Amino acid sequence: MQKVLMMILKDCPHCHKALALMEELKMEHPEYGKAEVRIADESVETELADSLDYWYVPTFYVGDKKVHEGVPTKEKVENVYREALMGL
Repeated sequence: MQKVLMMILKDCPHCHKALALMEELKMEHPEYGKAEVRIADESVETELADSLDYWYVPTFYVGDKKVHEGVPTKEKVENVYREALMGL
């Protein structure tokens, strides 16, 4: 299993949508709850944000790979979980 890093901004409506989709998906697929997800606000963790290559939030990294950036959909967020759990 690989760790997930989610870059957000606390006032971003797309980030709030992604977080809600993550909860919905964990209810539908309890195994997704096994994924270790670190949520980092780019306005707080500026050094981390500056070290990464992205323009839009939310952005998801699985391991060192950027898996999704920008407006989330249920399918795109589910893909993040699937990428993270591929090693199970």
